[in-house]
Amino acid sequence: MMNHGGLGDDAPVYVISVAAELSGLHPQTLRQYDRLGLVSPGRATGRGRRYSARDVQLLREVQRLSQEEGINLAGIKRILELQREVDELREAVFHLRNELEAARSAVARRGASAQGPAAPGGELMPVRRTRVTLFGAAAHPERPDERRENPRQDPRRD
Repeated sequence: MMNHGGLGDDAPVYVISVAAELSGLHPQTLRQYDRLGLVSPGRATGRGRRYSARDVQLLREVQRLSQEEGINLAGIKRILELQREVDELREAVFHLRNELEAARSAVARRGASAQGPAAPGGELMPVRRTRVTLFGAAAHPERPDERRENPRQDPRRD
């Protein structure tokens, strides 16, 4: 990517004539690509288009897909949309992996402090505790104060 004077690749710095020259396209072609939504340059206060280094690279890619691959503009637009979606999904996966790793580390730290059981490799495994609540456990008809749970656990039955 081009980097000009400390500005990022997304900084809108090029007027349409310069962007056209850098991309090897006619200014009218850049206007058409803008209307079609293939490239969306920034706007100056007077509504003039300002292209970034990333926009120029994208213009070159559109030109390559059109000229070398023979893809029409509607196809190119769909390809660019899918590429943006893939980039967004990759970023989301990256963040989710970081969150998962942080959660795993937190669980491992909690497990280590609670002295949970060790896995075969020596690392601590998290202990899962489960609470069971029985709803609608009816009492025996003969003994209204007794629940129907496990009769062996009832101290009155011994």
